[in-house]
Amino acid sequence: MAELKTKYLGFELKNPIIAASCGITNSIDQIKKLEDNGIAAVVLKSLFEEQILYFAHKHIDENQLDYPEAYDYIKNYVKADELEKYLSLIKNLKKSVSIPIIASINCISSDEWISFTKEIENAGADAIELNIMTLSANPKISSYDVENKLFEIIDKVHSTTKLPLAVKLSPHYTALANILVRLDWKKQIKGAVLFNRQYSPDIDIENMKITSTNILSDPHDYSESLRWIALTSDTVKIDLAATTGIWDGKTIIKQLLAGAKAVQIASALYKNGPQIIGNMLKEIEEWLNNKGLSSVNEIIGKMSFKNLDSPVAYERIQFMKYFSKIE
Repeated sequence: MAELKTKYLGFELKNPIIAASCGITNSIDQIKKLEDNGIAAVVLKSLFEEQILYFAHKHIDENQLDYPEAYDYIKNYVKADELEKYLSLIKNLKKSVSIPIIASINCISSDEWISFTKEIENAGADAIELNIMTLSANPKISSYDVENKLFEIIDKVHSTTKLPLAVKLSPHYTALANILVRLDWKKQIKGAVLFNRQYSPDIDIENMKITSTNILSDPHDYSESLRWIALTSDTVKIDLAATTGIWDGKTIIKQLLAGAKAVQIASALYKNGPQIIGNMLKEIEEWLNNKGLSSVNEIIGKMSFKNLDSPVAYERIQFMKYFSKIE
């Protein structure tokens, strides 16, 4: 029987499958079901800085308060309430499950979360995943400004906690490979998750409203993370985890071959329930056995950029005529 253990963020996982931050990972009962079905670790549903600020604004509007101190008071009250719920979830989970619990913070500034990271550590979380993703729609903000904000947030969080840190990145940085190398050099994070799935807007042309589309990932959406993990896994020492478009064991095998130490799944859990985890693990184990391999560690990075005779396929971004079936 093949060994499925892998290492991620400094701790050993019983297999490479992690539940990504989502609504399912906001409930003790749901997380227990994930553990019972074989999940190796859980990233809690993100605590959104923007959401807390939105709730504060909403309370102001509902109460029609018009004095300057009201906003700060209500913002601090809402924040304290949301944070207490989050800390309580971590504490109760540590009593209820044995798998690693990774807290997740969706932060857009470097100030709001600095004191809270220490409380997360004290509550018993095993690691923190920083979900740092903003849309650079302001033409006055340069790529340098966006990158600088990323490193500023990591610097400040790192200074307040001893917990292993991971950062969940967007694929839309101007020079992603350089970002990963700089993150590696700074020695402040243990891992990077590629990539954050973004909200996709749509237009309802009958009702003239903005709606959302493609809420769940598609089984073909894994290729972008596969490309970048293969391109960078040989270059950096931090652990890389793949996410988005991971619906079966075969895709997990591909990501491991590219160099991922673990994968994160969410859409497959929403669509198929926690039992999909067992199916994925069975696929991985059967494939390893059929190949005469004894462990997952034997395949990690075997098809990364530097380990291929012709690695140019990972760098190609335009179709050439002889690759197209429609020309």
